Amino acid sequence: MLLVCASLAACSSGSPSTKRNAIPAPADVAAPPAGSLKTTSGLSTLVLKPGTGTRHPRRTDRVTVHYTGWTTDGQMFDSSVVDNQPATFAVDRVIPGWTEGLQLMVEGEQRRFWIPGSLAYDNQPEKPQGMLVFDVELIKIM
Repeated sequence: MLLVCASLAACSSGSPSTKRNAIPAPADVAAPPAGSLKTTSGLSTLVLKPGTGTRHPRRTDRVTVHYTGWTTDGQMFDSSVVDNQPATFAVDRVIPGWTEGLQLMVEGEQRRFWIPGSLAYDNQPEKPQGMLVFDVELIKIM
């Protein structure tokens, strides 16, 4: 299963990116703050910037996003922002935490996801481990 897009060389090794400038981790990277929304699955999210759209993506939709991902110790492991290349993919072709979180969003929205390991890579070897934190901007629903 893909994490967020087809070009995840930095993520496939499970180690932090060393060949590009890292985006500093948010102050709340270790755990979701009290004001975050927690779903029954364990995903926590926080709206960073409200969107302008009204429609939420469905599992079968394709979306274009910008994102940055960190481990809870603050190590960035992937970012479309650093690469200046938004990612486009099917909502149901990414890790379960992304599939769930994207469906909460509308176009133009920026949201932070705290994805527990069970909704991320669930201890798969050579993948980022434990809870993962992503800042996601939903650019377009196709």
